[in-house]
Amino acid sequence: MLPLLLVLVLLGMPVLEIFVIIQLGGAIGAWPTVGLLAAEFLLGAWIVRREGRRAWRALQDAVGRGVMPDRELADAALIMAGGVLLLTPGFVTDVFGLLFILPFTRPLVRRALSGWASRRMRAAADREAYAIFPPGFGPGPGRGPGPGPGSGPGSGPDRDETPPGPVVRGEVVD
Repeated sequence: MLPLLLVLVLLGMPVLEIFVIIQLGGAIGAWPTVGLLAAEFLLGAWIVRREGRRAWRALQDAVGRGVMPDRELADAALIMAGGVLLLTPGFVTDVFGLLFILPFTRPLVRRALSGWASRRMRAAADREAYAIFPPGFGPGPGRGPGPGPGSGPGSGPDRDETPPGPVVRGEVVD
């Protein structure tokens, strides 16, 4: 799903940018549109430089204090991505670039991307757990050694680790 969406965005974004530039050029004229694109480029370069320095200082401070710089690394990545978007000619990419770079919108984007990434990681972990131990196979209550990925040495009831999901400790009586 995600690779298809990425391909559609990469193919559709230039078409959308050209459409917006043509529409704006028709409304305000060709030279004012070119001037607006140049002004956005210069403003974007200045903002990227300023916010990049600020993010670099925050990253150095966090590392110097011995704190895990997770927020600072996320901000640096967003500033880099926003800089690429701002320096790409076009108005649509500039809007997204400004959302990634401006200090009052960056935390919102960071939280949204962080939530999306954590949901994706949980879904991947669930898929992996299901692929390793499909239902009816592997370790679990009432299952002795048998066919499946959970059988073999170190997979009996006396092992230390527990499989994912609810586990009821007990003894099997025939």
